[in-house]
Amino acid sequence: MKSYDQLYIDGQWVRPKKGGTFETVDPSNESVITRVAAATADDVDLAVNAARRAFDEGPWPQMAGAERATILRAIANGIRVRQNELAELEVRDNGKPLPEALWDIGDTAGCFDFYADLADGLDAQREQSIALADERFTSIARKEPMGVAGAIIPWNFPMLMAAWKVAPALAAGCCMVLKPSELTPLTALELADIAHQAGLPAGVLNVVTGLGVEAGAPLSEHPGIDKLAFTGSVPTGTRIMQAAAREIKNLSLELGGKSPFIIFDDSDIDAAVEWIMFGIFWNQGEVCSATSRVLVQRDLYEPLLKRLVQQTQSLSIGNGMDEGVLLGPLVSRGQYDKVLQAIARGQEEGATLLTGGTRPANCEKGYFLTPAIFADVPEDSWIWTEEIFGPVVCVRPFDDEADALRSANDSRFGLAAAVMSKDLVRAERVARRLRAGIVWINCSQPTFTEAPWGGYKQSGIGRELGEWGLNNYLETKQITRYDSEQPWGWYIK
Repeated sequence: MKSYDQLYIDGQWVRPKKGGTFETVDPSNESVITRVAAATADDVDLAVNAARRAFDEGPWPQMAGAERATILRAIANGIRVRQNELAELEVRDNGKPLPEALWDIGDTAGCFDFYADLADGLDAQREQSIALADERFTSIARKEPMGVAGAIIPWNFPMLMAAWKVAPALAAGCCMVLKPSELTPLTALELADIAHQAGLPAGVLNVVTGLGVEAGAPLSEHPGIDKLAFTGSVPTGTRIMQAAAREIKNLSLELGGKSPFIIFDDSDIDAAVEWIMFGIFWNQGEVCSATSRVLVQRDLYEPLLKRLVQQTQSLSIGNGMDEGVLLGPLVSRGQYDKVLQAIARGQEEGATLLTGGTRPANCEKGYFLTPAIFADVPEDSWIWTEEIFGPVVCVRPFDDEADALRSANDSRFGLAAAVMSKDLVRAERVARRLRAGIVWINCSQPTFTEAPWGGYKQSGIGRELGEWGLNNYLETKQITRYDSEQPWGWYIK
């Protein structure tokens, strides 16, 4: 295993000021993979200052969009060349099955290509003429990079979540300090290496690994940051929002979810079961948009549950590198214990555990858990209302459309939702009434770089991906000119 005991700051690999490191652990066997550089506030300060110099004095913000696009495409190509290696590293660091990791790394490269295309077109769209009522003036609206961005990303999709923030920020002309999760820091450091090899100017991207308190908090509180982008839990998002408020920083947050999936009784059972499983068992259920609250119309409820249990019990669980494995371990001991506690709480609250919630017989070590299905879950129970972030699905019956919508929308979250029905008119009608930022019809979880991503209510602020993601890192400036040869004549006649 190569060394990961350095930070990437100002285009160079440097040791942390205090020389600290921390362990990153393989969740499949609980062994230490390697030790990683532990940044502290002094290192974060160096990184922010490097990004500030790169923005204020360097070429990156002044480059034509097409020039930045060339480097973004080189980053995408660098990721593709190393796709297998990077995917295997994510399996070791995160635990997800290899096919999922390969999918993620492919999406990561595609994200850089997409924002390269937007950077290419940015110059032509940078300035927009404004029609003014007073013809003595002409005015334009001009898009400019926001400045120095700080990004704090989660552990569930390590490299992909980095791309969701790094690619649009760089396309816009911003400079960035990236802080990955201490649970899965390795591919963020590899991204820094790939960007360096692609010719990204010094200071444009800086990567500081470390613990949340020691590195994440100083980044969110640093006065040199113009923009903060965070993906993670609501409690951490709340603290980041409070820190941003002190400096009136621009902020985007993608937080938790407890997404509903409404299934009407005209749905095909096998198709419904397939999408339920993909909606909650993909990535071990460690997905902010996971459709973990399933509402099934009463006539379909019992047969669907029977089929869902059968299919769930047939899932292959094990090390993500093993062929045929579709469910890997949870990311850490802390997350494993949290999910087990949630399952115990659900049973205490009166929900019926139909299957799962135990260690698989073939997995003596590692944070493995058989996927759990709860039926007849009380609407006021903790497991129905709160995010678990694991392979745990809660199922309830409903009687009619109004009942389903009431239950689906009764949540402090609003990241995603899904609806399934052969009646597309009904499905479209329900989709428009669901209070969520992302709604899927006859599917769950497909995510496209071209489409906006973000939530309502406590699921966050702002949108990532698509053109919306680029706009996250752009300011809009008005430039107005007085064109008349006649004196203004207000004070001097």
